[in-house]
Amino acid sequence: MRLTVGRDQSNIEKIKDFTEWLLDIGEGKLGGINDGETIIDIPDYILINDPHDPTGSLIDFVYPSILEKYNNTRYFQERAILAPKNEVVREINDRLLLKFPGDEVEYLSSDSICQSEFVHDQFDANLYSHDVLNGLKVSDLPNHKLVLKIGVPVMLLRNIDQKNGLCSGTRLQVISLGKRVIEARIISGTNIGNRIFIPRMSSTPSEKKILFKFQRRQFPLAVCFAMIINKIQEQSLSKVGLFLKHPVFSYGQLYVALSRVQSRGRLKLLILDKDGTLTNQTSNVVYKEVF
Repeated sequence: MRLTVGRDQSNIEKIKDFTEWLLDIGEGKLGGINDGETIIDIPDYILINDPHDPTGSLIDFVYPSILEKYNNTRYFQERAILAPKNEVVREINDRLLLKFPGDEVEYLSSDSICQSEFVHDQFDANLYSHDVLNGLKVSDLPNHKLVLKIGVPVMLLRNIDQKNGLCSGTRLQVISLGKRVIEARIISGTNIGNRIFIPRMSSTPSEKKILFKFQRRQFPLAVCFAMIINKIQEQSLSKVGLFLKHPVFSYGQLYVALSRVQSRGRLKLLILDKDGTLTNQTSNVVYKEVF
């Protein structure tokens, strides 16, 4: 539906092969019998094949002329680099932030153990020192150190005002960086263009792998030149780069990432094998029982 809405019949015929390929990925029909995980081949025409700087080539495809166009409100609204894991997302974001013009502003969080943890008689303060808490990186919390520049795209990490479109996953563009508030413009969802002010907020992680409760007070933001696939569902983009340094690991992830664009010319994949070598094969996870 995303590929065909608003197009005339001649254009629909031109993209027929691409739409059928996407549907086959979504239904697990490629790579032989698939009821779980299987390896599929990706067509060469949508692959990044630069052996010298493949990551740079992917960035240049998604963000061409970024230094000249970043002031255009729609520029970041229409494009993104996607990856299955946060560690790859951070790698791309750090590289693009370094390239981005302007002065960096660094914000450090205030981390503390929740008072409920002190009920234990054997509480050991050394296990929960500030250095330990600051070093924790949790998917639903901002990092201890948040580095921003004016103009960069960021993602909201918690629900603030759902009625006005300020939900977890909403993308914004930084307008100004103050000591106590950050001003930003909404660039995704139903309130595009609205300007908002974001204060520091206290949050606790929901991940069960964290065996104790702690609180982090920080601006609920993360740089989002790149983002994990799960954060981009239900959005349409003009350009998408998919970086598969590690294969997808959950049901339908590959299909969700590939189906964000409206034509195959607006999509590129960078796939690395376990040795870090360029490849045209990757995993697709589909469970037939869902159908």
